Amino acid sequence: MGNSRIGSTLLQRIRHTALAGLLATSFGVVAQEDPSQLNIVLDIEALYQPVASQPVHGETAIELLRELQTKHYSSIEIDDNFSSIVFDNYLDALDGSHYYFLKEDVDALSAYRYTLDDTLKQGSVEPGFEIYNTYYKRVLERLIYAINRVENDIPNMDFTIEEYIDIDREDDPYAASVDELDEIWRKRIKNSVLSLKLAGDDEAQIQEKLSDRYRNQLSQVLKTNDRDIFQIYLSTVAKAVDPHTDYYSPRDSENFNMQLSLSLQGIGAQLTTEDEYTKIVELIKGGPAERSGNLQEGDRIIGIGQGVDGDIQDVVGMRLDDVVAQIRGEKDTVVRLNIIPADAISETSATIVSLTRDTVKLEDQSAKSEVLELGYNNRDYKIGVIHLPTFYFDFEAASRGEEDYKSSTRDVRALLEELKEQEVDAVVMDLRNNGGGSLSEANQLVGLFIETGATVQIRYSGIRNGFTRSFGDNDPEVAYTGPLAVLVNRTSASASEIFAGAIQDYQRGIVLGGQTFGKGTVQEIIPMDYGQVKVTRSKFYRISGASTQHRGVIPDIEFPDLYDAYEDIGESSLDGALPWDTVRPVEYRPYHSVKAMLPELRARFEARAEESPDFIYLLDQIERTRQYREREQLSLNQEAVKAERERTRREEFDAENMRRLLKGLPLREWVDEDAEEDAVEVAANDDTTTPETDESEPQEEIEEDDPLLLESGRILADFIALSENRLSAVDRLPTPR
Repeated sequence: MGNSRIGSTLLQRIRHTALAGLLATSFGVVAQEDPSQLNIVLDIEALYQPVASQPVHGETAIELLRELQTKHYSSIEIDDNFSSIVFDNYLDALDGSHYYFLKEDVDALSAYRYTLDDTLKQGSVEPGFEIYNTYYKRVLERLIYAINRVENDIPNMDFTIEEYIDIDREDDPYAASVDELDEIWRKRIKNSVLSLKLAGDDEAQIQEKLSDRYRNQLSQVLKTNDRDIFQIYLSTVAKAVDPHTDYYSPRDSENFNMQLSLSLQGIGAQLTTEDEYTKIVELIKGGPAERSGNLQEGDRIIGIGQGVDGDIQDVVGMRLDDVVAQIRGEKDTVVRLNIIPADAISETSATIVSLTRDTVKLEDQSAKSEVLELGYNNRDYKIGVIHLPTFYFDFEAASRGEEDYKSSTRDVRALLEELKEQEVDAVVMDLRNNGGGSLSEANQLVGLFIETGATVQIRYSGIRNGFTRSFGDNDPEVAYTGPLAVLVNRTSASASEIFAGAIQDYQRGIVLGGQTFGKGTVQEIIPMDYGQVKVTRSKFYRISGASTQHRGVIPDIEFPDLYDAYEDIGESSLDGALPWDTVRPVEYRPYHSVKAMLPELRARFEARAEESPDFIYLLDQIERTRQYREREQLSLNQEAVKAERERTRREEFDAENMRRLLKGLPLREWVDEDAEEDAVEVAANDDTTTPETDESEPQEEIEEDDPLLLESGRILADFIALSENRLSAVDRLPTPR
């Protein structure tokens, strides 16, 4: 590829970075008549330095294959099919959106499609490094192109013409030429400029932000080393077996083990990298991120600021470990995140979230309870609700012999006693967003609601493959015998699914909400000579014999859920997820006739849902989100984007006000964002006047109960009424003689 040009402004900035020494040898100065227009020629061939593997990498590859074949739950064949999966997954891991590789690159590299298995067995990772080095060179070329365009072409961008950019390029073909790839990147950069323009930045600010972004990415890419490439390649090899199996190099092992610690100081979020963005994949219960209520899984972090007023530093394209290092910090210090919400497409919707770092403590994840007062069918009901964010157990405190160690089962038992003292009519176990935890705690928690019996079956791998063992509750004491419901959603996983599945199989209660995640596998960390491997060793099965893997638990009565708008959440969305299957059921007896009552309970629920302002609003919100996410292109016309943003905002406003109107709540007033921006601009440019302000007290928001919890209470009230009718009918039957 030929030379690319970078403006003199960039050179001045680079001279102040750690890249100065490395890049100086690659620049040649070309004098022009106007010194201010001095251009710098960057030789990509001088800048690009391929990275080589180390002997320990090949040795570790052999050890990894051995661990996968001897320890994994499934029978693993390292053959041509396995090689093909690794090849495709590796290209996707590097360039899933097809922004870097050319078609000719992929055609040439396809020679490795069916040979990666052989080279790995021979202790060679060279193909993985060659594929990465090709990608590495293309990334450098793209960043140089981006910097050049940002430095020189922003004033010439026309946002009045009709142009569009593909939102998801995963299924788009690789570019057939450099010119075609240039056009893809021209639109990509134009979209970034438009997003910042609509966010209020002027041309100078936009140029500085984007120049800094791509310059930082260039700096990060040039720091690529053999450990980085080896980690990505072997992780891809491990994940070809199933999505929860993974390899961690020594450095990544340290980070992974730190994430498992409940004393990690930071914001309490698990992060990953996706298409140059740092993405939140999980919020740790009780952590600052989860407590704030302003972050969710799927949010993308594009900037980080230290303290309450520190400059926001762009982190798009930055290495994940460097992003994590910026987010971590001392307790009680502030970090500010610039995030693109999970349901947004571009930076136009980015917002700043301020968080105070804290230690994620076990106490913050404790079960909590509340009582809902419910008037329904001319009767008053008291519904006890227990919110359980995770299945926790303080192993260290218990091993030290401390009597007051933390345990989810112990805490829930105490809360049930308190609710019984308050004479609640029924109890809802709220397991929404509960990602699991201790298996023994899940078993014991089921035991609070049944006498004795199995709660889960586990099928093992390796030498015990095919051997299934049941676990359960041996304590005949029952903490609560009354009407019970379990509320779940798409992010209820693992131990939550064991609990919900057991309650459903025993017909001890009614499972409500959305289909659960579907993670029915168990992983084990195995140390290696160089790093460690996380291997799937066994699978969970319900006492009915059905696996919780892939399908999860299907509620008895399904509620609309915002997660319904997302197809990329849940085990079934993960490539290579182990399948659903069954084993032999264990013997158990039902506690109630829940299944017999379900048709009537569903009919009553559906009748209420059709007229419920909250459910109508929720269904409308789900459909609007689904339509928004199904869009295939974004306009690059400024007025069209503004109109679309205003239309979306107006639809949300009208839907919320309709909900309020139907519920008899105060309506909100429409705020014209353009008018607000104009007022701010006038105030900023006219220091002789002060804009008028509304000194009246802001209207206080009315705190509303969770509509899904209220509906859970109504279903339990129906269950109570139907149960009483059935008992009454039995009492009226003639006595047998």
